[in-house]
Amino acid sequence: MDDVVAGEGRLALVTGVSGYIGGRLVPELLAAGFRVRAMARRPEVLRDRPWIDDVEVVRADASDREQVGAALEGVDVAYYLIHAMSAGGHFASADRRTARTFARAAAERGVSRIVYLGGMHPEDEELSTHLESRREVGEILLDSPVPATVLQAAVILGSGSASFEMMRHLTERLPVMVCPAWVNNRIQPIAVRDVLRYLVGSASMPADVNRTFDVGGPDVMTYLDMMRGYAAVAGLPKRYVLPVKVMSPKLSSHWVGTITPVPGSIARPLVESLVHEVVCKEHDIARYVPDPPEGLTPFRRAVQLALQRIREADVVTRWSSASVPGAPSDPLPSDPGWAGGNLYVDDRTTVVDAPPHVLWRVLEGIGGERGWYSWPMAWAVRGVMDRFSGGPGLRRGRRDPAHLMVGDAVDWWRVEEREEDRLLRLRAEMRLPGLAWLDLRVESDAVGRTLFHQRALFHPRGLAGQAYWAAISPFHGVVFGGMQRNVKDAAEAAAREEGPGSARVPEPATLVP
Repeated sequence: MDDVVAGEGRLALVTGVSGYIGGRLVPELLAAGFRVRAMARRPEVLRDRPWIDDVEVVRADASDREQVGAALEGVDVAYYLIHAMSAGGHFASADRRTARTFARAAAERGVSRIVYLGGMHPEDEELSTHLESRREVGEILLDSPVPATVLQAAVILGSGSASFEMMRHLTERLPVMVCPAWVNNRIQPIAVRDVLRYLVGSASMPADVNRTFDVGGPDVMTYLDMMRGYAAVAGLPKRYVLPVKVMSPKLSSHWVGTITPVPGSIARPLVESLVHEVVCKEHDIARYVPDPPEGLTPFRRAVQLALQRIREADVVTRWSSASVPGAPSDPLPSDPGWAGGNLYVDDRTTVVDAPPHVLWRVLEGIGGERGWYSWPMAWAVRGVMDRFSGGPGLRRGRRDPAHLMVGDAVDWWRVEEREEDRLLRLRAEMRLPGLAWLDLRVESDAVGRTLFHQRALFHPRGLAGQAYWAAISPFHGVVFGGMQRNVKDAAEAAAREEGPGSARVPEPATLVP
């Protein structure tokens, strides 16, 4: 982005830094010469980001005017990248309140510009609640005293984006599929690198610019064209699609949630945007942020770049980087006699005949394609139950197959704490009548033996939570006991096979229940 106007030391505030776009925007702003302040409700989830030592991090809830005002002190440009993806009935009013709070605080602190990334939409059609909310947030920011740039994008193509993952898994898993009629609607997708270019460049627009801009790549195509184009780039056989008119957006989102890792709560707003034709009505953004010399990224090139990132395990952020709407965020209480109520614990320790770093490597690689070193059928059934109840299930996978950061999603868990070679703490985001954690530790005893200490913890919510714990307790010996034995076996096998510089973790053998 060398040809985009440099930041010249100006201070940029980025919200939504734990999300897909925000996490990628920060390093781009730093590279462009901006100073960056990252705003997060829980700054601790950012501590493993590679750019963390180069930014200022502030704790603030976007709905708290005083906290937001303090975060905006001295800021030149503020990036508003906050979206509510919940399927509940109150997200639109929450979006309005948060946008107004942010706009007022920005005006009070003398911010020069607000930049917002919204969704492209038609002007003369009835919009879904989600798309209408995106449009309304843009209008609120444009009506504020602070000049605003509102970028409107359709499908964003990039490794780990929800739109890309939805298209990728539909195409890879279904060589023949019955699809809703919207697969024939025209779309103008855009590569994530071009979105980031426009976001960075928008910081330097003249003060009299206060408007929306449609942003899209060079290709206008149908979703069917996109799936067939993906298949060609990925080297898959030709895909056969039969469009039908009977699939509503709600039914389509359930279908997407069943076939792909993207849960229905996130798939629905994506599907609802595809019901409309979303093609740029103008390309005025080029007046202020010129296209790169080589041109905007074509669809097939964007797919190639995304697949290369996935193959090289170099996915910086994923759609799952942000927490699941409605998922618990309470940190694990440090005191076992927690005042919040009962805390049920399943506690197991075993000796492992392997160096601590080898055991750690096994633990850090848990979940995703490698699985949970336990009774696969039990995990699979529980995952299906979670998906049908609106949770993420097991197919959310991992951002990286070998390494984790605080805040990463691992199937239905999220990394709450990580200490290299010592501790991995996962917080459950599945649908539960309570809060749950899985604590995996590497320890040593008095004679220097490696210990694998595993704790499952559950804080019940009312009688339903207590009944849930009572119902699953009889299976703990199979699920968690099996996990203990199989992790131990995998670590010992890795230790036996480990040569100089080896970093390979054996795939789980036949698992012992």
